[in-house]
Amino acid sequence: MAEVGLRVNETCKLDLPDIKWGLGRFGKLHVRLGKGARGSGPRERMVPLINNAQGTLRWFVEDVWGQFGDDHTRPGVPLLPSERKNADGTSARAGDETIRAALARAAATHLPDWPDVVTPHVLRHFCASQLYASGMDLIAIRQLLGHAWIATTMNYVHVTGTHVEDAWLAGQRRAATRLEGLRR
Repeated sequence: MAEVGLRVNETCKLDLPDIKWGLGRFGKLHVRLGKGARGSGPRERMVPLINNAQGTLRWFVEDVWGQFGDDHTRPGVPLLPSERKNADGTSARAGDETIRAALARAAATHLPDWPDVVTPHVLRHFCASQLYASGMDLIAIRQLLGHAWIATTMNYVHVTGTHVEDAWLAGQRRAATRLEGLRR
């Protein structure tokens, strides 16, 4: 979730076949039930497995998923199975609250100064901010997050206190490079 900015409810609704390992440069997740804007209903999108999401997901599927004892060929088999079983013995789907509670426990254990701050939604903001800081443009981040409006995406991007200075320095370097090209 944190690596590609998925909403917790989108993550819980993914099925194992929604992983498209061979699509694009990195593989993609088929988010069939993305949040629609203003009651428009679910909005589908393909999310590239950037930020090492492919590696994390491959590890999970190959080393963890099989521990739940479900049939990977069964239609509708969840990507995130629960330890609870359905009436027919298949794995139930992990719910939003299960993910939230697990993240809260992990934060309390590993980030004791931040136990109430780390939520799935905070990780979504973190993903957007990190992608922007590493040079991804707002249009691409908007598409990745599944936002209808760029203004919504801009609310997700938080910059460092030195952002203006860093941007000015980068602009100066670009200008110097262009001038150097003219001198030759």
